Amino acid sequence: MTIGIRQQALRNSKKLKLFYALCAMLFALCGSADAQQPKKIPRIGYLDQGDRISDSTRIEAIQLGLRELGYMEGENIAFEYRYAKGKRGRESELAAELVRLKVDLILVAGGGAWVQAAKNATKTIPIVMTGTGGDPVAAGLVKSLARPGGNVTGITNLAGELGGKRLELLKEVVPKVARVAVLYNPTSPPSVREVKEDLPVAARALGLTIQPWEVRAADDFDRVFAAMGKQRPDGLYLPTGPQMFTNAKRIADFALKSRLPSVYGRKETVDAGGLMSYGADIAESYRRVATYVDKILKGAKPADLPVEQPTKFELVINLKTAKQIGVTIPQKVLARADRVIK
Repeated sequence: MTIGIRQQALRNSKKLKLFYALCAMLFALCGSADAQQPKKIPRIGYLDQGDRISDSTRIEAIQLGLRELGYMEGENIAFEYRYAKGKRGRESELAAELVRLKVDLILVAGGGAWVQAAKNATKTIPIVMTGTGGDPVAAGLVKSLARPGGNVTGITNLAGELGGKRLELLKEVVPKVARVAVLYNPTSPPSVREVKEDLPVAARALGLTIQPWEVRAADDFDRVFAAMGKQRPDGLYLPTGPQMFTNAKRIADFALKSRLPSVYGRKETVDAGGLMSYGADIAESYRRVATYVDKILKGAKPADLPVEQPTKFELVINLKTAKQIGVTIPQKVLARADRVIK
């Protein structure tokens, strides 16, 4: 009897050991499966009214900033790009697409209208401005620069506010300039405000007359150039903005052919043959966008992240163009230039 009890106990002990072994194997398999589960890669929506080629400077600078913070596209972060390719009125459609994809954050590379479209499309997905040229407070995009509130924050480049400085540089380089032609898109609120409100104040102080020329679409440039050629302005001012940027080479060629001293807000236009530019260091501003992405992905709220303004500005001068149009750049201006194209 005692032997039978002992044998039964031994069999029970073996069963228990087998049970525990099976449990251990199951736990190990579960742990291994959990370990093999890929981590969720955050997806960043990207909105721009241009195309990938014209936007290369911006996206490359943003990605450089992200790499410095440990993010590599395709490895631990993914992008959903939406480009309007110059077609007007697509901001709401493209913003809605990104919202349907349930991206974790939306970067807006267009102007205020594009930021507003993204804001209209979602009240919960964080939105980061990558350098809107207008005042985001005046445009109603944020409550204040220090405390944006809502789901929008990012970078503002103060493009319009620098107009007076650009006119001052034009006058300093070409003292005889009196009438300055300004190309602008009347459907862009920041450009309208710059041309109708900001520039006239600065122009009066410098003794200049502003001659606004409306350009609504790419097809308008030839007509405007022909009419401008008849009026013969003394200088050309080009506000920042996607439409003007995508046609930078065309505009610079016209200014060069017309021997027209020109000043711009983007250095890329000077690289394309324009005379000079003054504006925020765009590449540095774009790299700063990456810090917003990093902070938000780590749990920060856009409402609590102050909107940043640029702290570094660049003066770029094209001496080749100056020589071709017969303009001598004063030495004191050259001494202040951050880059001179020879």
